[in-house]
Amino acid sequence: MISEHTAHGQSPGDYIVHHLTHLTRHTLADSSAKPQGGIIDWSVVNYDTLFFSASLGLLTVFLLWLGARKATSGAPGRFQGCVEVLVEMVANQAKGIVHSPESRRFVAPLALTVFLWIFFMNAMDLLPVDGLPWLWQTAMNNPHIQLRVVPTADLSATFGMSVGVLLLCIFYNIKIKGMAGWVHELFTTPFGSHPLLWPVNLIMQIIEFGAKTISHGMRLFGNMYAGELLFMLIALLGGAWTGYNAGSIMLGIAQVVAGLAWAIFHILIITLQAFIFMMLALVYIGQAHEGH
Repeated sequence: MISEHTAHGQSPGDYIVHHLTHLTRHTLADSSAKPQGGIIDWSVVNYDTLFFSASLGLLTVFLLWLGARKATSGAPGRFQGCVEVLVEMVANQAKGIVHSPESRRFVAPLALTVFLWIFFMNAMDLLPVDGLPWLWQTAMNNPHIQLRVVPTADLSATFGMSVGVLLLCIFYNIKIKGMAGWVHELFTTPFGSHPLLWPVNLIMQIIEFGAKTISHGMRLFGNMYAGELLFMLIALLGGAWTGYNAGSIMLGIAQVVAGLAWAIFHILIITLQAFIFMMLALVYIGQAHEGH
């Protein structure tokens, strides 16, 4: 069982709410501010999500640039070999889905970048739950200020990426089929070209695009949010430490074992979720190249 209060006099509920609160203009000005309710709050900007996603995006681009810069025709080193394996894997997936060689010259590198970027953002979940937030609180000299370090556990980030894929799908629909061809497809697919079916076809197309975009972002968000929450629940076992007695020692051991086990399993999840997001992006872009 968890004790009534964790570190700093917080209850388990307060601890979780604190760690699920983003660093925004409101919480920066008032560190005791509570979330406004709901998953989405359109009135604020999540500074922590912006910072970590941008930083990890720059790290991704730098590593890929470094891999290209150090590429040699001889026996590759470990770093170059790892990059070549990733490039070949993504190139093969793109070749099987996007059949236009011209489009693949842009889509394949984009898919590789997206895969690594999401992997790094997901991997932030493997850091100690209170690690970076504690450093931030120490630097700001405020033990109550909030900081969330997993950008993909923020729906605004994952939904933003899925909207980006949607815009690419629209771009390739227009580029491959022409504006007139794509508009004709919107009004004549999937039920036929009879004028009475035009409104139904258009509504179905809008629903299809909307469902793809929403599910694309929600899938990544849901898995990472659940993983982050589970790490917080495991961390609460350490907050139940009350002294050197049998119960506290068992809780401490349980926290270490459960945290290690979940972290090892979570490595598979963060990799798989990055791969799934990349593959769905390729599939949706590939569908934009095909006529119905």
